[in-house]
Amino acid sequence: MKIDLDFKYKVLINEIQSQKPFDPEVALILGSGLGDFADQTEIIKTISTDSLPGYPKSTVEGHKGYIHFVKLHDKNLLIYQGRIHPYEGYKISECILPVFIAHKLGCKKILLTNAAGGLNPNFKPADLMLITSMNTFNIKKELTDLIGLATEKMKSDFLNFPSERINQIIRDASLEVKVFLKEGVYWFGTGPSYETPAEIKMVERLGGDAVGMSTVHEAVFASTLGMEVGAISCITNYAAGISQNKLSHNEVMETAELVKNKFEKLVKKIIEMI
Repeated sequence: MKIDLDFKYKVLINEIQSQKPFDPEVALILGSGLGDFADQTEIIKTISTDSLPGYPKSTVEGHKGYIHFVKLHDKNLLIYQGRIHPYEGYKISECILPVFIAHKLGCKKILLTNAAGGLNPNFKPADLMLITSMNTFNIKKELTDLIGLATEKMKSDFLNFPSERINQIIRDASLEVKVFLKEGVYWFGTGPSYETPAEIKMVERLGGDAVGMSTVHEAVFASTLGMEVGAISCITNYAAGISQNKLSHNEVMETAELVKNKFEKLVKKIIEMI
């Protein structure tokens, strides 16, 4: 059954439209442990997602639930300090709401960031990975319903994500600020549990370099809406079976704190060049 997001979120969109201080041109979704980046910008207006009718409540540590309208390098940005995940009990049609809002407000470009487990033997915690492609087994049916909202042209444009133009800007920005980037394929799992060692072995054999619980559905939906998409993973831990250490969200948050300075430097340069 096709989902009418315009009808479902009409009141919510109208509320944000009434509060916005400007029309944003670039959207940025901050992943686990990366939310402090918002504090490095000139925040013009903050809307708590708790105040928006029908906006799903974020329940994960490190996801504050704020939408910021900010200025950075003379650009108008929409920054999400916190995202919504399927493992919190939400449908994909709810988890892509930040992308839908950004599109409705006029954003043509979106940068997605996340915390991910590394399974490429050349990766280590605190590395940053440019996502060159994405994959998943888990959410095909519901994504198909969402893609059904897009035009045929948008569906064909879907094959162009992530945007090679944006990815080249990210590469150039990393050289400018001397922040070394790995590159690889991001694999989505629904969670909430971490993947088993057997699942990680399977993903590795199928070409995955990092695993996480977000981003893919956001990127797919944004691309079908005609937005240019770029995505970066912060490798915060080794995936299950690669390290003997037990996986935990605390490890994710602690590693994200270590990478904070180079992440902020890189993202600022990307926004300047985008």
